[in-house]
Amino acid sequence: AGRAPTQEGLRFFVDAMLEVGTVDDRERQAIEKQIQGPAREGRVEDVLSEASQLLSGLSHGAGVVIAHKSDLVLKHIEFVRLDAQQAMAILVGQDGSVENRIVQLPPGLTSSALTQASNYLAHLAVGRTLNEAKLALQGQRAEQLAELDDLTRKLVEAGLAQLSDNGQAAPTVIVRGRANLINDTMASEDLSRIRQLFDELESKDGLIELLGDAEMAQGVKIFIGSENKLFSLSGSSVILSPYKDANDKVVGVLGVIGPTRLNYARIVPVVDYTANVISAMMARKSGQDRKP
Repeated sequence: AGRAPTQEGLRFFVDAMLEVGTVDDRERQAIEKQIQGPAREGRVEDVLSEASQLLSGLSHGAGVVIAHKSDLVLKHIEFVRLDAQQAMAILVGQDGSVENRIVQLPPGLTSSALTQASNYLAHLAVGRTLNEAKLALQGQRAEQLAELDDLTRKLVEAGLAQLSDNGQAAPTVIVRGRANLINDTMASEDLSRIRQLFDELESKDGLIELLGDAEMAQGVKIFIGSENKLFSLSGSSVILSPYKDANDKVVGVLGVIGPTRLNYARIVPVVDYTANVISAMMARKSGQDRKP
């Protein structure tokens, strides 16, 4: 009696004996209210930050959100020349976010041709993501593309290809409530392990793999101790649930980091319900952003 349960014992308990509770009406309303406030006013990242803070407060652990880099629905796109070989593409999203990316210019491209390419892309891409604009360009009739000179057409085609090819972009990670995992009675070794966990989260190493693990799960996924290498050294448990966009595609995960002796029965439904609220918000926001 009094001994800490082993990781194997906890896993057996979670898989075979855990009776998950429900989120009561008062708590549902509180979750919805806290998330819907920034959803009406701010960017998606503000909402995710609020969700992380919310989960930290409800669990007394650390709230975490790990999100794929989202596809901007464009409000404005423009090329600004940097030198003879490069231009900066300024992308403004309908959620208010701004991204700057470098694109290579065809040799000999004039300033007027650069302006023409900006105008053509703005007409083509506004209200779409970059990938959608790329598909729309491929569907353009030959006579429409013939309105552009060779160099301008090359910039439009190559620029869209470069901009839409994000590769394995590092996920966005938001952690709130770190102090909840640190207390005055911690041994220095335990404290060092927790700090190392936060360093690894900041460096984003292993996050893509963690996203993949959670995406393949149906609903909430529980990682205990060393079951995920990102958290193995810290001796923490992590409860994660995927959230989806309007197309029912998993775009991120959110959840709670805490000691292995978390109150799983209470936290699992809270994480699951919060993910559902975020998914519904993402679907509504996508519909609003695409309205003409």
